[in-house]
Amino acid sequence: MIRIEHIWLGVEPVDMRSGMDRLLMQVVAVFGRAQPHHAYLFANRRGTRMKVLIHDGFGVWMAVRRLHQGQFAWPTLGSHVTLSVEQARALVVGLPWQRMNADGSLSVL
Repeated sequence: MIRIEHIWLGVEPVDMRSGMDRLLMQVVAVFGRAQPHHAYLFANRRGTRMKVLIHDGFGVWMAVRRLHQGQFAWPTLGSHVTLSVEQARALVVGLPWQRMNADGSLSVL
């Protein structure tokens, strides 16, 4: 298993045609450098596709996620956001992670 200590969300949309090297350049531009055991999440402009880069201490892994309906709940302000594990799990399945309570439940308005 790959150990992930911190999860970072890049707010600016990226071109989903970008490969691992271009996204790694984006990580360096936004976060300063790719740190071991950190995951970096990026989405396209429409918020329907997500790419995740994970630095495992030896190299970089890339994963892709696509929603067939709806959009990822992506923030629009700032350059990056830190997520908890529960927030990241909610984000990946398309739930509104910004509404997560401390106990991991979602609040409904």
